[in-house]
Parts: sequence; structure tokens; C-alpha cells
Amino acid sequence: MEIAVLGAGSWGTAMARLLATRGHRVRLWARDAELVQAIVAQGQNGKYLPGVSLRLDSLSVTTSLAELCGAQLYLIAVPSFALRELARRLKRALDKERSAEAAPPSFISLTKGLEYESFTTMSEILQAELGSDKVLALSGPSFAAEVARDFPTTVVLAGRELKQATESQKALMTERFRVYTSDDLLGAELGGALKNVIAIATGISDGLGFGDNARGALISRGLAELVRLGRRRGAHKETFFGLAGLGDLVATCTSRRSRNRQVGEQIGRGHTLEEVISGMTMVAEGVYTVRALERLAQAERLDLPIGHAVYQVLYQRASPLEKLTELMNREPKREEL
Repeated sequence: MEIAVLGAGSWGTAMARLLATRGHRVRLWARDAELVQAIVAQGQNGKYLPGVSLRLDSLSVTTSLAELCGAQLYLIAVPSFALRELARRLKRALDKERSAEAAPPSFISLTKGLEYESFTTMSEILQAELGSDKVLALSGPSFAAEVARDFPTTVVLAGRELKQATESQKALMTERFRVYTSDDLLGAELGGALKNVIAIATGISDGLGFGDNARGALISRGLAELVRLGRRRGAHKETFFGLAGLGDLVATCTSRRSRNRQVGEQIGRGHTLEEVISGMTMVAEGVYTVRALERLAQAERLDLPIGHAVYQVLYQRASPLEKLTELMNREPKREEL
């Protein structure tokens, strides 16, 4: 199968490598020409995924969107804030080259984020900008460094109709990369995006020097916030207890590989958000998602105390210790999910 992967960060590169190893003909698109030259020269993405060899016999790298035309499947792994503009550019490139006889391709979002201005999911952006109803999302506990090294990984591929996800499921699966399907596209994307906010919260707690009890509480009550928001938006409650919810939440909140948890930990140790972001080469999506979450919670009068506390710490310079203390001293109530 001809597959295009847009975004040569760690996640896009890891998926391009996996698909090339699977036997597909893969074209990896990068915005940066110097990065493309370095990958070709070194046989690896030393900037984002060092130490992982790439099969350049079946994986080509380009900065040209036109060279991606003709693929049957497009995987898109760019930051949430860059997705809409890239989708528009891709649409123009595809419209120039697409033949009337060719079957329409499928598109899979690999980005776990939300658009700040509209609280729009990544699949909704792709559907609107590409004019396609064959849009899916891949979610679940899946750190790029582990996927790239063939560590066992299990994810969920979600589409509005189960048939859509099933068509692409086999193309992605390997002996070490298991793919389940789901028809709850909204739930899978909300779980993948909002768990990053909870991971920042657990990182803040760790940075303050608190222990496993606090982390466990934040994860479990964070799950309650995911369920609360998901049900309000029309997602299936069950989705948040699966790979795209609880599975990804636990991994992101506990792993040293988690960029969102790392951001929170540095904040908890007294660094400002600006200091933390300036020292990162990759994007921590929770930093942007929490702004959209705060706007939605206010508009719909949703009780999302952990998300609200993270927003106040990141964007209103609130004291991490004071916000955690406020969470502990909220009005007593019955535990509910």
C-alpha cells in the first residue's frame, strides 16, 4: 500500500518506520528541508528519534506535498495548532493531482489535541478542510520511542463508522503493534487530548515532591473529568475506560517519557511556563488543550476542577501548592464517575 505520513517529529517518524517495516511504500513529509537532508544522510531522524535506523529503501522523505499524491492512506502527525493550515495545503495539492477514477484515500489523525479557538477535534478539522468523510483517529498509550523500538504497543483506531476503521486496521498492525477499532471517534479524540492536561497535573504534584497517593488520586479523579466532559459532548462513557482513555491516561501521567508530565514537573519545581517551553524541541499538547478546556468548561458550566487548576497555574501564575491545596479542600461529596 502507498502511505503518506505528514509530520517528521518523533511520532510521525516512528509510524513511518513501522509502516515501512510492515512492507508498505511510505513517504514521510517534513516541513524542514534541513531535517530531510539529515535523515537521508544519516539514515535516522537524529533530531527527534535518535538511534533508530530507518529503512530508506521503502521509506522516502520529502518537503513536497505534491510528492505525497497518489497515496491510499494519509497519517497526519503535526501539532494541533498547525493542522488546519497544513490540511488546506494538502487539499490543494491533492486536488491538482487526483484523477476521477482513483478511489478516495483515508486520513488518520495521529495528533492528540484540540483547536483552541473552536474546541474542534483534529478529525473535525480534517473533515472540514479536506472535504472527506473517510477520517479516523489513532489513540491509546503509544510513546514514539517505544513504538520505534518495536516494544509491544496496543492502540485504538476510531472512525464514525466501524467499517471505516476496520478497512485501515490491518494496514497498521504488526506483531508488536496491535490495533483495536472503535466507532466512538469523538470519545477517542477527547480522551487522547484531555489526558495530557491531567498528566500536567500529576507532573506538578511530582515536582512539588508529593508521592504516589497524590498521583493515584489525580489520575482517578482526572478520569472522572474525562468522563464528565465526554458524556456532555456525546461520547460513549465506555471509551474512557479503554485504551484511548484510562490506558493512555495512566501511561502519560506516570511515564518519564511523557512531555506533558515533564512540563508539569518543571512547573512544580518553580519554573515558569515560558522557561519550560523554551527548553523543549517537541510540543506538549496539554499546554494548548487546557486553554480550550477552560473556555468550554466556562461556556457549558462544567465542573472540571483539575483542568481549571492546571489552567490557573499555567496561565494565571497561580501557586501550584495553593491550587493543589484547594483541590484537597473542596466541599465533601460522594465519589461519582
